[in-house]
Amino acid sequence: MAPGNRTAVIVDALRDAFAPLMRADPAAFRAKYRKMAREPHAFYRGTACLFYNDVTAEPDEWATHGGERIWIHGDLHVENFGTYLNSDGRLIFDVNDFDEAYVGRFTWDLQRFAASLALLAWQKALPEDAIRKLIARYARSYLAQVNHYTGTADDEDFAIRLDNAHGPVLAALEAARLMRRADLLDEVTVMQRGTRKFAEDGTTRRLSRDERTEVVGAFRDYLDTIPDSKRFDRQLFYELRDVVGKTGFGIGSAGLPAYNVLVEGYSQALDNDVVLSMKQANIPALSRFVDSSEVDAYFEHEGHRTVVSQRALQVHTDPLLGHTRIDGVGYVVSEVSPYEVDLDWEEINEPADMRAVVDLLGRATAKIHCASDEDSQQDLVDFQVEEAIAQSVKGRRNEFVTWLCDWGIAYAERAREDHALFVDAFREGQVGIAST
Repeated sequence: MAPGNRTAVIVDALRDAFAPLMRADPAAFRAKYRKMAREPHAFYRGTACLFYNDVTAEPDEWATHGGERIWIHGDLHVENFGTYLNSDGRLIFDVNDFDEAYVGRFTWDLQRFAASLALLAWQKALPEDAIRKLIARYARSYLAQVNHYTGTADDEDFAIRLDNAHGPVLAALEAARLMRRADLLDEVTVMQRGTRKFAEDGTTRRLSRDERTEVVGAFRDYLDTIPDSKRFDRQLFYELRDVVGKTGFGIGSAGLPAYNVLVEGYSQALDNDVVLSMKQANIPALSRFVDSSEVDAYFEHEGHRTVVSQRALQVHTDPLLGHTRIDGVGYVVSEVSPYEVDLDWEEINEPADMRAVVDLLGRATAKIHCASDEDSQQDLVDFQVEEAIAQSVKGRRNEFVTWLCDWGIAYAERAREDHALFVDAFREGQVGIAST
């Protein structure tokens, strides 16, 4: 495709996905696009819309037997992994950030990850052969874990934990274990008359009386969306202490309205207060490129879709995960956890170290596809996903691994070229927002 034509594809994809948000908060999108302009992987992270524009137009001979219609993460790149404290109180290393979750082909998650891994490895100056081996390691680990699920009736018996992790993944879990709730609270709150209130800084704003009343009402509605099995039996836990508007999110959440809510927590002890995030849910990128009528009709709003999707993809989800509405628009509510540590690729540079990490990431990817929370409460996907995936690649696993390696390397090259075109288009004011 000629550079001029490809630039038009990039610009159109960004405008279609983000035009309303760009109009609502141009400063946030200018900051988002500057981050994307820094390097190819940042650009790739911010353009799931472009990825699905491309990948949904391609034939796919691999996702069959039901594997073409499972719950997928929707934005599976190398930086969407980290630690969390599950509802059983265990520290787990897993996939995170389910904002783009939707129903689609299992291959789309693997393709998005493979190209991301190839981009990251290219930026670390690894040769193509080493990159190919990394993608192959990830794919084979994924398929091995799918095999595990086909051979067990218990989908919850695998997790990456402190006792079975190693290398940088273990380091992330150990760092999470050292964190304290009090440290997070001291960072974002101040003491006033013996109780905590949110600190006022450049990322928070106080609400008008009318807006606060609306947000508090939405918070009350959210409480009804917590499954009974995850609801704390002490009403005191959910007693609201403070609420503020919140800004300052990553590349994917630019322009989305959000609030932070402070609740009493596990007891009246000040170090047990809990911070909740209430963030407007966005339209998932994939839904713009497939027939989404059946899936969209299943949900009340995008917040509901995000929460149901996460519960369908993650075992023992955050017990505070829920959804609500403000002005008819869906919001996702979840804990701002003091135990979250993202996988840090800064010091993971040697192929041997990267292989050890991607081996675990392949298993984690299979886990979200094949295991779900007992409270997922959905029947859009009501079959054994592991059987569908196993049948899709039966007798052709080596061929599948080769295909994924070839695809990931080729699309990473395209993403590098797209990044250069995007930078020029942004500088010239073609992406819907001025660069200055």
